[in-house]
Amino acid sequence: MRIVGIDLAGVEGRETGFCVLEKFDVKVKVLHSDREILEETIGTKPLVVAVDAPLCLPKGRASLQVPGGPHLRKCDKDLQSMGIKFFPISLGPMRKLTERGMRLKESLESMGLRVIEVYPGGAQDILGLPRAKVNLRGLREGLERLGLKNLPSSLNPHELDAVTSAFVGKLYLEGAYLPLGDPEEGLIIMPRLPEPANQRLRFHR
Repeated sequence: MRIVGIDLAGVEGRETGFCVLEKFDVKVKVLHSDREILEETIGTKPLVVAVDAPLCLPKGRASLQVPGGPHLRKCDKDLQSMGIKFFPISLGPMRKLTERGMRLKESLESMGLRVIEVYPGGAQDILGLPRAKVNLRGLREGLERLGLKNLPSSLNPHELDAVTSAFVGKLYLEGAYLPLGDPEEGLIIMPRLPEPANQRLRFHR
């Protein structure tokens, strides 16, 4: 079981975290260009590619270049209902990230790869882990408690979010996932916890 997790940057000049997860063994690196990402992903031959970036537009919206709504997808509204914070896809830099994510998905799917949208920040909330920008060391140690191996102590936030993305991809393949949104529009794949745990998360937030 080989999974790729990608914490995609909005532009090629910034760091994209890239993780290959095989069973519980982790390999992580930083990439930049679309070409690098495509070559590394294709060379890995993963069962699924889990991308931390919006991969679809809201129903009724053909482009982010045209002002006006809708601004939220059904999966975004589902995140809101769970009390999970996120940035809307039409907000400033998120536009470039969304456009790049959709372009990357199209390229990977044209090569026969299965691509899912994930949100590591929300997944970390559900799994009871600190977000990368809040507690880098705590997140790394939390991922290790989940069984992941070979995580260097020097990993940056982009790399740890890529590891989290890959872990969600693993849960997806194992069937332990929660699909948020409308399948006809696009889904965000999140970890699935027993219902009491989901209720505690909702009431806590």
